[in-house]
Amino acid sequence: MFKIIIGFKRREGMSLEDFKIYRRDVHAPLLFAIPEAAKIRRFVVNYPVSAPNFPEPSFDAVVEGWFDTLDDLNALYFSENFRTKVDPDHENFIDLSSVSRIIAEELVVVG
Repeated sequence: MFKIIIGFKRREGMSLEDFKIYRRDVHAPLLFAIPEAAKIRRFVVNYPVSAPNFPEPSFDAVVEGWFDTLDDLNALYFSENFRTKVDPDHENFIDLSSVSRIIAEELVVVG
C-alpha cells in the first residue's frame, strides 16, 4: 500500500472555517468527480487541534491518500483530468508556497 501525504496552510485571508467548508463542499467534489479518483483506496483529511505541551502545528490540514500501487497514484496525479480540473482549484483555498508532499510506503506497526 502506498500513500501520498500532503500538508498545507490555507490561503491568506481565509478563515479556518471557510477553508474547511471550501475543501469539503467545493474541492472534494471536483476530485471525486474525475474517473481517476476511483484509484484512491482511502482518503483522510486531518485538521490540527490545540494540544497543550505541543508546538503550534505547521499546517492547517494534512491529507492522506492511499493507493494499491505507485502506478495508481501516478495515474491520478498526472492525469489530464487532475491537471486541468482539480489542480487549478488548489490556489482558491491553499497557500501554494506552504505545500509539502511525501510519497510513502505504509508500514503498520500497531493496529
